[in-house]
Amino acid sequence: MEWYVFLLILFGSLIFVMGLGLPVAFAFMVIILVGAPLTWGLAPGMTQVIMSISANLMNFSLIPVVLFILMGEIIFHSQLAPLMLDTLDKWIGRIPGRLAIMAVGGGVIFSTLTGTSVASTAMLGSTLVPEMEKKGYKSAMSIGPILGSGGLAILIPPSGLAVLLGAIGEISIGKILIAITLPGLILSGYFLIYIIVRCLIDPSLAPPYKVEPTPFMDKVVATVKYILPVGFIIFMVVGVIYLGIATPTEAAATGALGCYLFSLLSGRLSWAVFMKSLKGTLMVSVMILMIVSTADLFSQIMSYSGAVSGLVDFVLSIKAAPIVILIGMQLIVLLLGMFMNAQAIMMITLPVFMPLVQALGFDTVWFATIYLINIELGTMTPPFGLGLFVMKGVAPKGTTMAEIVSSSLPFMLLNVTMMATIMIFPQTALWLVRTMH
Repeated sequence: MEWYVFLLILFGSLIFVMGLGLPVAFAFMVIILVGAPLTWGLAPGMTQVIMSISANLMNFSLIPVVLFILMGEIIFHSQLAPLMLDTLDKWIGRIPGRLAIMAVGGGVIFSTLTGTSVASTAMLGSTLVPEMEKKGYKSAMSIGPILGSGGLAILIPPSGLAVLLGAIGEISIGKILIAITLPGLILSGYFLIYIIVRCLIDPSLAPPYKVEPTPFMDKVVATVKYILPVGFIIFMVVGVIYLGIATPTEAAATGALGCYLFSLLSGRLSWAVFMKSLKGTLMVSVMILMIVSTADLFSQIMSYSGAVSGLVDFVLSIKAAPIVILIGMQLIVLLLGMFMNAQAIMMITLPVFMPLVQALGFDTVWFATIYLINIELGTMTPPFGLGLFVMKGVAPKGTTMAEIVSSSLPFMLLNVTMMATIMIFPQTALWLVRTMH
């Protein structure tokens, strides 16, 4: 069978099974249980499935995913998010789009603690949207900034998707976590500039309101209690990796410990919070580990069939500049983002993309950074971007999906701008990596 026929059958079957409504991991498992015997034979195929799943579940490099999820669950269930936002509120003066700027600041802080965009968007939305509605903010300056800032959790470490990308794409997890830090901060800067400029042009989007002054010492005390610990947690995750003190797994463990200590010292850690955080982590981790296990088998089937090598040879025979091929890859990810979640997109594309990236001579960490921004973009992409549905759940009653989508468009364009920035200036992603110890 020709490689392209096999590829069409494989992906056609996958789309069909997903269309039946099966969860992503189960959809891939159905394809694998049929494809493995056809590829290797019944007994060898089933043996390969069992051995591969067993090896992936014992993969030490996946432990950070579980621990990053745990960090987010602790912060979410201990209800520390409103206290951190309240501290930010004390410092921000009467500047245009005040609450929208708080959303960006909160998004950056929550990103360093949650690791998942869904949790970050939910926390920002449930905390800020009621206040924004009360102050007369239009959806463009309430829903949009929260959607954009919630997605920063994919980019600013700890990022569970970055670890997943490293595991599936066989890229250094530590280097990816360091590489995405600066682009994530720059993107948040893009958001801030857009909000301030837009509100200066059209003040009705975010009507100014009177802010009661807060005594300086109250600001300092709140910062020490609720913001300073975040700095220590960031160092315990990102700093120790950058300085070469700890591996990503060890850094994730110290980060989880830091979140528990933060919750404990803030008086927010109870037995109920402890158990809820463990239960939530268990549920999400099982799903992630199933996805990784099936992704590896999927890529093995594709490689053994010759589909990957055939596709690589075909792409390399196209007389187009490598950057054009790279843009084509990103367009595919963007298209898939309209219909699938991030894990499914990674499972489908990375086994095909990574051989191409290496054959074209691209830096894999640089590619991973651009890829992750595109994945973030997918959370806001209609019709099925997950962030859109999370936002719909916390938006004021009567808010339509069309309003949510139109509010997210400027922030989607800023994501594309960030991708272009990294393509034109690779050092944006690689500078910190090359200074690592």
